[in-house]
Amino acid sequence: MAKVKTRDRILTTSLALFNELGEPNVTTLLISDELNISPGNLYYHFRSKSDIVGELFGQYSHEINDLLAIPKDVEVSLDQLGFFLHLLFETIERYRFLYHDLVNILSRYPELRPGFRRILDSKQKGFQILCDSLANQGLMATEPTIIKALCEQLTLTVCYWESFDSLRDAGNRSNLDPRRGVYQVFHLLIPHLGASASRELYFLAQDYQPD
Repeated sequence: MAKVKTRDRILTTSLALFNELGEPNVTTLLISDELNISPGNLYYHFRSKSDIVGELFGQYSHEINDLLAIPKDVEVSLDQLGFFLHLLFETIERYRFLYHDLVNILSRYPELRPGFRRILDSKQKGFQILCDSLANQGLMATEPTIIKALCEQLTLTVCYWESFDSLRDAGNRSNLDPRRGVYQVFHLLIPHLGASASRELYFLAQDYQPD
């Protein structure tokens, strides 16, 4: 079995600590203690915590952009839509420290702002493509101007869902469930679908209903 490189161990441990404790509460000393390595060993690989945050954001950007690379001519079913949303919320969940206090983290790491803006635009464009697909199949009975506003609402919900879910559970970062996010997005879409598709999505939503 190949030995995990120290650099990769630092990133994996940092991500776990950031997600569990919140990024502002994690120091490089805590990370090195958790890994049982010297601070100098950590600094050999990363000069500062901001370098670790930047590397993790790069990983997240790569994963989320791959997911959001949706072909413009896609014909998506409601089942496939649910699978896509689940993957989307799972990806955000893996890097949830970025979303727990988005405004604060962007103010302290301004170099992340352009990347976050691009991801935000990609999310909205992705939702637009998916909604256009539903409309082209006759599943969505909504005017184009309303669809545009709906896509903004979907993007907003996805962007701030982690903060809301964490606050609802009294800050318990270990009890977040991506299914709850999918459930909420489904119920934003249901009123904009035709009668048959609306019923189908309603029943699909039960698979994602919070416990």
